[in-house]
Amino acid sequence: MTNQPTEIAIVGGGMVGGALALGMAQQGFTVMVIEHAAPAPFVADSQPDVRISAISAASVALLKGLGVWEAVQGMRSHPYRRLETWEWENAHVVFDAAELKLPLLGYMVENNVLQQALWQALEAHPGVTLRVPASLAALHRRRDGYALELADGEWVTPKLVIGADGANSQVRQMAGIGIHAWQYAQSCMLITVKCENAPGDSTWQQFTPTGPRAFLPLFDDWASLVWYDAPARIRQLQSLSMTQLQVEINQHFPARLGAVMPVAAGAFPLTRRHALQYAQPGLALVGDAAHTIHPLAGQGVNLGYRDVDALIDVLASARSCGESWASHSVLKRYQTRRMADNFMMQSGMDLFYAGFSNELPPLRILRNMGLMAAQRAGVLKRQALKYALGL
Repeated sequence: MTNQPTEIAIVGGGMVGGALALGMAQQGFTVMVIEHAAPAPFVADSQPDVRISAISAASVALLKGLGVWEAVQGMRSHPYRRLETWEWENAHVVFDAAELKLPLLGYMVENNVLQQALWQALEAHPGVTLRVPASLAALHRRRDGYALELADGEWVTPKLVIGADGANSQVRQMAGIGIHAWQYAQSCMLITVKCENAPGDSTWQQFTPTGPRAFLPLFDDWASLVWYDAPARIRQLQSLSMTQLQVEINQHFPARLGAVMPVAAGAFPLTRRHALQYAQPGLALVGDAAHTIHPLAGQGVNLGYRDVDALIDVLASARSCGESWASHSVLKRYQTRRMADNFMMQSGMDLFYAGFSNELPPLRILRNMGLMAAQRAGVLKRQALKYALGL
């Protein structure tokens, strides 16, 4: 058994954990990242990763500050400038970057591209140790925090453990942190398609009686479709060939989609989780380890990046003031900054989900009137857009 000291041990080196590790190292902390596997190498002429994230303007600013955005753009990304949503054809809500005098709302980025850009920066940083492949076997409580026991028998004794290990976080479970959680009565299918027409710079979402249908434009003639539906229906779609799936897409997506050819698909259930606390002495949770959200508005990774930004700021400020930066009192500042914001975004998505998954005629009329009112709301609509973009 060897014992490796480090200031910060981050379990999970994905899009959120990788960004946090890089940010902390750039602030002068020594960081160890414990990760099951390095991201797959980027291949320029490959088809897109089926997992896509809509990266908001605030998240782009964070990634630029970390010095990795240039690497992302050197691989693949696609800007979007308009976001449109509707149920009835006469009740569209359109959010346009021009309304906020912005050049764009954000970028569509493949998850693997983001992970690869961050991983390259982590490999090059002298303050970062990458333990890969590695997995967590146990957390052992110490007087002022935790020691980590890895599956290979190695022990790590950091001042601070950070769980960035996803929705089923081992760190959260081993630390005994409970969650509020429930399963939505929907699953989600992501479908990578080739488009006959250029995908453009607008993303859209149509509400239907069985769940939303969404379109995310990607590079060249590629796009991603998102199909929300009952779990049994999504399982049935998963069993289809790409040719059969194409027939279903033609029948169940709006005509504006045009001709598309599916080439890959993946599906997952939708679960809402919120940790009862984000912080303990010597331990913090970020990203999906702390909260998951209905992907309706594409806010998942953006909320994770808001966590990253807040935790870097809290820890760097505490250290510069000579405080015990891994203490519970300091880490609770991070929790205070992030928990209410994440809860508000979760609750907003829950309201949308509940409001648009009910087919009672009076409710359908009300929600479409609400969409029409939102389109004419002016200042309120702009404020809602700014909040969603993290501005």
